[in-house]
Amino acid sequence: MAIEIERKFLLANDNWRALVSKSINYRQGYLNSDKHSSVRVRVSDDTAKLNIKSATIGAQRQEYEYDIPADDAHELLNTLCHKPLIEKTRHIVVIKQHTWEIDEFSGENQGLCVAEIELSHVDELFEKMDWVGEEVTEDIRYYNNQLVKNPYTRW
Repeated sequence: MAIEIERKFLLANDNWRALVSKSINYRQGYLNSDKHSSVRVRVSDDTAKLNIKSATIGAQRQEYEYDIPADDAHELLNTLCHKPLIEKTRHIVVIKQHTWEIDEFSGENQGLCVAEIELSHVDELFEKMDWVGEEVTEDIRYYNNQLVKNPYTRW
């Protein structure tokens, strides 16, 4: 079973920007999102993926991800995915042995910026930098599948 352990935080300031090693643009949409699971299509500059994730609230969830043809992914995004699509730039920041993924949203979620860190176990210790703010791991409003239903610009 594939398990993702991830914690999510708001950002306290922009000090992380000087530490970015890479940025990737994403468009993603949801084919399904209910109380059991979500099925997502995501495209970046060079990849297209189908992702299935359990709808568990919290840091630990089941997750499966598969490469799909880019043309299929674009067609799914344009025709079958719920709107609005999620548009974001993911900035990668490496601090010691941990990688932070900072998602800066655009489109219907313009103004939202969150930092995620993947861990190898639920109570793994990590360095919380000065730019890491309030933890929102348990707040479903910040889950991408919820941002489709209730975009940040409507809060």
